[in-house]
Order: sequence, then C-alpha cells, then structure tokens
Amino acid sequence: MAEANVNFAAKSASLAFDAAAVSPDALARCIRDLGFTPVAISSKRDTPRADRPAAASSSSDPAPRDLILPAILAALVVVLAMSHGTLDTFLFGRFTASPAHWNTILQWLLATPIIFWFGRRFFLNAIRGVRHASMGMDTLVALGTGVAYAFSTLATFAPSLFAAHATDAAAANTLSHSIHSAAPVYFEAAAVIIVLVLLGRLLESRATRRTTDAIRALSSLQPDTARVLRNDGEHTIPISDLRVGDRVIIRPGERVPVDAEIESGTSSLDESMLTGESVPVDKAPGAHVFAATVNTTGSLVVIARRVGAETMLQQIVRLVRDAQGTKAPIARLADRVSGIFVPIVLLIASLTFLAWWMLGPRDEWLRLAVLTSVSVLIISCPCALGLATPTAIMVAIGAAARRGILIRSAAAVEHARAIRTIVLDKTGTVTRGAPTLVAIRTHAALTENDVLRIAASAERRSEHPYAAAIVAAANSRGIAFAAPTDFHAQPGRGIVATVDNAVVLVGNASLLAAHTIALSTTDLGKHDDAIAHATPMHVAVGARHVATLYVADQIRPTSRDAVASLHSLGVSTHLVTGDTHAVAALVAREVGIEHIAAGVLPADKAATVTRLRASSPTSSLVAMVGDGINDAPALASADVGIAMGGGTDIAIAAADVTLLRSDLRAVADLITLSRETMRTIRRNLVLAFGYNVVCIPIAAGALYPLTSWLLSPMLASAAMSLSSLSVVTSSLLLARRIDRVAPMRH
Repeated sequence: MAEANVNFAAKSASLAFDAAAVSPDALARCIRDLGFTPVAISSKRDTPRADRPAAASSSSDPAPRDLILPAILAALVVVLAMSHGTLDTFLFGRFTASPAHWNTILQWLLATPIIFWFGRRFFLNAIRGVRHASMGMDTLVALGTGVAYAFSTLATFAPSLFAAHATDAAAANTLSHSIHSAAPVYFEAAAVIIVLVLLGRLLESRATRRTTDAIRALSSLQPDTARVLRNDGEHTIPISDLRVGDRVIIRPGERVPVDAEIESGTSSLDESMLTGESVPVDKAPGAHVFAATVNTTGSLVVIARRVGAETMLQQIVRLVRDAQGTKAPIARLADRVSGIFVPIVLLIASLTFLAWWMLGPRDEWLRLAVLTSVSVLIISCPCALGLATPTAIMVAIGAAARRGILIRSAAAVEHARAIRTIVLDKTGTVTRGAPTLVAIRTHAALTENDVLRIAASAERRSEHPYAAAIVAAANSRGIAFAAPTDFHAQPGRGIVATVDNAVVLVGNASLLAAHTIALSTTDLGKHDDAIAHATPMHVAVGARHVATLYVADQIRPTSRDAVASLHSLGVSTHLVTGDTHAVAALVAREVGIEHIAAGVLPADKAATVTRLRASSPTSSLVAMVGDGINDAPALASADVGIAMGGGTDIAIAAADVTLLRSDLRAVADLITLSRETMRTIRRNLVLAFGYNVVCIPIAAGALYPLTSWLLSPMLASAAMSLSSLSVVTSSLLLARRIDRVAPMRH
C-alpha cells in the first residue's frame, strides 16, 4: 500500500496502491472485509506513478426508518424492567406461579433481536477489528452490550450460577436492576444502549453531512442540459453529451454549462460562485466563461473548451473534497491517542470489574462489577475524539471555498494560523498584472514605431505581462510584426531573439550587462510623471542599446487594505520583485509594505523565502504569494504557498492555497479563518479528552463511596452520543464564527 487516509467525519477512506502488486478486485474484497463499500477505483494514465487511487465509504450509519422497530422493542423492555411487579401478575400470573421469571424471559425475547439484528453491525465490525488486530469504537459498544446481554441471559436461564441476591435498598441505587430474578438482569440497558448509539450515529451523520454543504452546493450549480447549435438547428442535450468544440447558446439568466470561449455576443456574468466576488464581470468575444456562472444580460454563443470533469467547477469540487479528506498535523495527536485508547479502556474496565469483585459489598459485588465495567466500556467510546479535528477542517475548507479560497490540504489550514511573515510578488499580486506601455525613449536614429516593431516582434513568444503590454501597444498602432527566430527567455531578466537577422534583447539592465552591452545615457535623466511608477525595459539591437520602453502596472485598489489587515494580524510583509529598486520602493511605500527585495531572479525569490524561514522562530511560518511561472520555486519553498487564481497553472499547482479572486485581502481572511479553526479544534479536543477524563472515573464508581451513586449503562450510552454531538455542533458553529470574523467580501 502506497498511502492510506481515513476521514472519520465523512465516513470515508481513500488509498493509493501499486497496480502491479495487487489487483483492483483483490483490493475491493479487502475493503469489503474491513466493513467498507468500495465506491471508486480509477487509474490515471497521465500520472507518472504506478499507484492508483481508490475510495471507499462506510455504510454503517443507520437510516431513520431503521430506528423505529428497535426503539419500540427497547421501550417495551424498559417498561417490563421498571414495572416492579405491577405487570407481572397481570400478564403472567394466571398462567404460572413464577410471573417474575417470565418477565425476564420476555425481556430476553424482545432484547435479542435488538442486540443481534439491529446491533449486528457493532459485533461484525468488532470481529473484523480482532481479525485485523485493530480495535475501535465498535469494539467497546459490542463488548459492553455483549457482556450485559450474556450476563443477563445466564441470570435468566441459569440463576443457580449466581449466589448473590440484591436487596431492595441496593436496587434503588441503579436504574438497571430488576428485583424479579435471582440475579440482576440488564436486558433493558443492552437494548437501550444499542438504540441510543444508533440514534447518536444518525444525528451525528446528519450533522457531519452539513460540513460538506459547500461541496453539494457547488456541485448542484451546473445545469443538467445545454442548448447547442448544430447544422440542422438548435438542440437541447444533456451536458454529459457535450464535446470540446461544440457551439452553445446561453440566454440571459441561464447558467453556463461548460468552460468555454465567447464566439459572439457581450454580457456581464456573475462569477461569485467561483470567486466570491459579487460584482458581475463584463465579457466580450474572445473572453473565457466558466461552468455554473450566471449570464446576467445579453445572449452569448460560446465554444466549449473544457467539459465534464475538466471544467473549473469540477476541479474545484475535486480539490475541496480531497482537501477535506486530508489530515492536519494536529490530528496526529488524536490518532496516537486513539491507537492506544481502546486497549487502555479494556484494561480499565477489567480493573474496575476486579476492584468491585474484591472490594464491593459481598451481597451484590457481581451486580456492581458488571454494572460499572459495562458503563466504563460504553462511556469510553472515542467517537468524539475521532470527530474533533476532521469536522472542523471540513467546515473550514468549505467556508474558504465559498470565499474563493481553495485550500489543497488540511495541513495548510493548520499552518496558516502560524504565518508571521509574508513574501509578496509585485506583478500580478500587489499590482494588477496587466501593465501598459506608457512611454518610449529612443537612443538612436530610430522612430518610436521602429523601436516598437523590433521589440514587439521579439516579445511575441513571451508570456510575461510586460511582453503582452509591448505587443498590445504595437497592435494598437497597427504595426506589422516580423517573425522572430532563436527565441530564448531568461527568467528574471528578459528575452533574446533574432528579428530581421539581427539579435534583439528586450529586458532589464542585468540582461544587457550579462551580454556586455552598455546602457546609453541619452535622455535617461528626463524622468517625468508618466514614468515615475514605470519599469524600464531596455531594447538592444546587436551590441547597441537603442531604446528604453517604460511599462507601468497599476496597484490593485485592495492591496493597501490587505497589507494593513496583515499588519494588524501581526504579520510582517516583504515585497520581492525582479523590477528595479526604485519602482519596488514606490509600490511598497504606496501600499505600506515594510521590506523590499528588488532586481531578484526566480532562484533569488526562493532563496529569499528560504532565508526568511531560517531566520524565523520555529513557531513562526513564512508564506509566499505569487502568480507567475517564475514564482513557482518560491511558492514551493514557503511553509505556505499562496497562488493568485489569475496566475499560471504551474504556480497554482505549486501552491498550498489558491485565491480564485485576485484580491490580497483573501490572504488575511485565510489567516483569520485558520486561527479560528484551530481554536475550534483545540476546543473540540478539550471536550473529547475532558469528557473521558471526567466520565470514566464516574462510570467506574469513583463517587459510590461518597454518594452510593452509580452511572447506569443507559445513561453512559446517552452521554457518549451527546459528547459526539457536542463536538460536531461546535464544528458547525465554526461557520458562523468565520462569518463574523472574516465576512464575505462584496
């Protein structure tokens, strides 16, 4: 097995296996043997590993209808057990001289199907656990109810085995005693425990399903059909039949069925389900639209580009679902405790039985020993412990998704709370990432159009935003391009290409210096307001510096507020850019960033992150926020990598978190969300651990010497279910707390 991950909250497990070592059928049989149902075993041919992911889900949670009959039977058992002789003579007196004995036999008849039919899942899972040397929550339930049932059955059909007889005074001290037999019976306790545990799991299952509301809401947004244009006219077809290249009509008010490119028409689209941004986005021919977004005004004809599982919506659903199934580092504590918890509980229950056997009152030691040991087994079920972390993580990742923050793993949720330093890339992160050409300064006998033609021809193959600005400026002037050859990009510096048989360099000063080309001093001193915030892009032809193009990138209007929010959270900010120090200083001053590293190469960005990590305390983490290909090494080097959603696929793949809306304020929201989530997880763990620390001694009889009071196994089972519900409820309330401390942006 290459990897396995169990999500207690979602009642599911996923694993990766070597297809060369085990067949899918053998794996499916193994999953069934463990009490799970295999739901998906798939192979990805585009994955370089030989491992294949498999998913399984538990089918042990009851449906509401499954509780009706056992609840009725358990109620009858309780009525018989608590009748104290009132019903015995009425029901059995005319047929037998031992109505009390027949009372217990009827209890046995009613309790048996509850234990072995409705409660069979606990015993089957316990048996599977023993076979696989793994004991869990079902083991404790099966042992507790099984011991109570077996003891009561012997007391009913072989009363001579028990010499002790309980007194009426002792009987008054417990709800689980019957005065009608030679020895006490606990059929009502065993039956009610099964029903209460089933009820608790039903309520718990319903509550934990609410933690995935964000996923279900996203999945339900995509329409079921699409209206396509074919040669013979317009047809409505299921979206499963759509293919890449299909032409689709989208009318006002309709949701977009697939990721597509607009062929004709203009409109505004509500993309809030993807980005969390409520303001509609204007779209024109050539723009991209995404599945499940809403067309608000004009009619559109679009060409399908990505369909089915490849749409942005389905990728988000898959990413969020996978993230919700991962474990946070704090969950390892619960895992370690759970691994030794059940054996410890069995030991405590055994010691409790022996203590009451040796030290309890001689006339009722057996009754008290059984009562306390069964209560210990039932109340100790670590359900709450298993739910403490995953339920909160699922709620947090869902709440983040609604805000346009995609978190790849539970570890990122935990790590984000400890961010104390953030490294911000400038272009496309602090600024809009869509620069424009604002000025041209020539240093040779060339016109502006001549320079622009040379530079744009060389930059045509570059994906850098500055290259796009130069090409767009040439297009706006109607300049014809030449075909470049021998194109080479030098990350962090610029590009080198051959245009009209001449070597052309377009980039920063370090690019020209690397090729031993001196910068011209002509006109460089004439800085006006137009280029105060602009980045100089030097153009060299052959070995001569011929011009400087000034490209300006506007600062995002939300960047200042975002940096102020980060500072209020105790986070220091660093601006890292390949741009000049003068431009970086201007941007940093405008938005309030504290530290600057300018003129750096991509490797230097990663080195900067590494240096900051090395100089930070162990408890303080470093995050990197970027959007470009050249940010990927730094994103991967950071404790938490955060990619702007408008960036490249490579940057997004290297990041732990993706911001679907290009708003830096979401970074502050992420940190706030993480800190609130970790507070909830710690609260849940205190509830889970505290519950067991307090209740196990009470169940063992620690209060008996002072109060003569013992905990009924029925009350123990109710308390166990309530502890799980309290943890789940605490996690569900996390969504409200997040809304309060990090409200949705509009």
